[in-house]
Amino acid sequence: MNSTRRKFMKDAGRFSMGLGVLTLNPALIKARKKNVAASEKIRLGLIGARGRGFRVLEQALQQPETECVALCDIDDTVINDRSAEIMELQENKPESFKDFRKLLELKDLDAVIIGTPDHWHCLQTVYACQAGKDVYVEKPMANSLAELDAMVDAAGSYQRVVSVGQQQRSGKHWQEAIGHIRSGKIGQLRKINIWAHFNYGVGQKAVPDAPVPQGVDFDMWLGPAPARTFNQGRFHGSWRMFWDYGGGLMTDWGVHLIDMALWAADVTTTPTAVTASGGNFSYPDHAHETFDTLNVDYQLDNLTISWESLGGIQSGPYGKPYGLAFIGNDGTLVADRSEWVVYPEMTGDQPKTAAMSGKSAGNSSEEHVKNFLDCIKTRKEPNCTVENGRLVAQYAHMGNIAQRTGSRLVWDDEKKNFGKDKAANRLITPEYRKPWTLPQ
Repeated sequence: MNSTRRKFMKDAGRFSMGLGVLTLNPALIKARKKNVAASEKIRLGLIGARGRGFRVLEQALQQPETECVALCDIDDTVINDRSAEIMELQENKPESFKDFRKLLELKDLDAVIIGTPDHWHCLQTVYACQAGKDVYVEKPMANSLAELDAMVDAAGSYQRVVSVGQQQRSGKHWQEAIGHIRSGKIGQLRKINIWAHFNYGVGQKAVPDAPVPQGVDFDMWLGPAPARTFNQGRFHGSWRMFWDYGGGLMTDWGVHLIDMALWAADVTTTPTAVTASGGNFSYPDHAHETFDTLNVDYQLDNLTISWESLGGIQSGPYGKPYGLAFIGNDGTLVADRSEWVVYPEMTGDQPKTAAMSGKSAGNSSEEHVKNFLDCIKTRKEPNCTVENGRLVAQYAHMGNIAQRTGSRLVWDDEKKNFGKDKAANRLITPEYRKPWTLPQ
């Protein structure tokens, strides 16, 4: 196979719609950008370029009015690789940084995409708002309850557009499913079951500590988290299974799926009570602190929401590794990212509601990014606001805190604490490592 053919096959694989990356040919994307005046450009920066953040940037760069002017990552290899890939989509090479604060000093920067580990989301979002930049921040919005409030305050104080990467809010078939439920077609909604079963939820196999890889600024990667030795099992790809950086399946998939539950039930407040059970029961040769087995029950005024996550397992109810079952008096609507299906309840041999279904058509992540870009121009609220990002992340973090403390949690929304539960209250606010300080 000649080099031209090899490059074509590589690009076809990387940019195929099936992989959820790009839906247009890179050469076409590059050509379309030449027809956009400089005054119409949206100049983007990316902070955290290895994984999901870069996928979001690629989708943004499909739009002709966008240009990536800056790239920030703590890993030289990631910076070099991503810079080369960006150059396939635009003419100008972005500036590169290892310190995101230097990126935020750029005057010709309109907005940033934040794709760093969860423990960095708060500081980077707040600093970006202070610098006058709009923000697309990946989910969960933050790694603690206190950080969520700081981010909402910053977005409001500096009047910035802040969109949270809960892209199902922009998915057409999700909107159809939620509309079907809220119209009353499955009857009174009384219970929502949510499940997320994924192999990666147990982390990687445990390995010994090792020297920091060449070209990696590990101290900057840690940032406000406690100082500790380098271990590959806590780094690229597995950091979310450790409390200092993430919240496991509960915060990774929980914010996506709980978001749909709260949306369907029109819930805009924290739960009246949270209880949990579970632990780390499997794969002792794998490295993870977050729970491989977890059940959480959320009590609300007129329904309950139940969460279940299992790491190391890839099958679940209705033949789906993840999803939601919205249980109404007349039927149950089951949904995931591919479809929604209504299973009617029966009175004798007569269905109480019609059996219906809908299929996903399009890329909700791409639509979510386009919504963010539109809001930069119109100054309208994005499909997933910081207030909604906070609410959903509160549910996810409360689920973890309930299990970590063995508590039945009752949240006081005025005092922003769990009343007299000292163990739970200690997990509300992270202790930042100097010189970093939690924004007040």
